[in-house]
Amino acid sequence: MRNWTVDDVMTVAVVSVEQAASYRSVVDTLVERRFSAVPVVDDFQRVIGVVSEADLLRKIEYAEGGEPRLFEGRRRRGERGKAHGRTAADLMSAPVVTVLTGTSIPAAARKMDAERVKRLPVVDDLGRLVGIVTRGDLLKIHLRPDDDIRADVTGVLPDGVAAEVTDGVTVLTGQVRLWSSATEAARLAYRIPGVVEVVDKISFGVDDSAGPGITI
Repeated sequence: MRNWTVDDVMTVAVVSVEQAASYRSVVDTLVERRFSAVPVVDDFQRVIGVVSEADLLRKIEYAEGGEPRLFEGRRRRGERGKAHGRTAADLMSAPVVTVLTGTSIPAAARKMDAERVKRLPVVDDLGRLVGIVTRGDLLKIHLRPDDDIRADVTGVLPDGVAAEVTDGVTVLTGQVRLWSSATEAARLAYRIPGVVEVVDKISFGVDDSAGPGITI
C-alpha cells in the first residue's frame, strides 16, 4: 500500500508573483487566472507571503480615507497600511502557512482546518515553492476507483477477512481468532486513501478486549 501525500494531488505549475510586483499586476493575475490568492516568492523561489483578494480589497475599503481611530487595533492598522500598498511585498499576508513536500493528506487537511486556510503552498526543505494544494485537491483521494481501494484494503487485512467496496464504503467480512485482530483490521482499512466508511462485520472467536481472552 502506498500512502498518499500532497505531492499526489497538488498543482505543480504554480503561478506566483515577485515581491516587487505592482498592485495592478497582482490584480491582473488573479482576475486572468481566476484565483483568489497567489503566493509571493523571493529571488530564490522561497515563499515569503500570500496576496489574497481580501488583501487587495483594502485599497477599495479605505479609498475614502479618513483619520485612524484613537484606539485602532493592530489588525485594523495593518489593513489600513495595505490600502496604501503598491507592491506584493506591501500587500501580502505573512508569515505564510505552508506544508512540506511529502506531507500526508490527513496532516495537510488538519493543518488547513487548524489555520483556517483554503490552500497551502507546498515547499521543499529549503522553503522553495514546488506546488500548491487546495481543499478541493485533498478531496481527490475520494475519486479513486473502488477496485483500487479494494486492492489496497485487501493488502492490509489478515487471512480470513475479505473486503467489498462501493463508492468508498468498505464492508469487511470473515472471521479471525481475536477481537483485537478484528478491530485492528477495521482501523487499517479506514486509513486507506479513498475509504469513506468502514462497516465491520468481522466475527471473532476470542474476546480479548478486557484482559485474558474469553471464548465465545
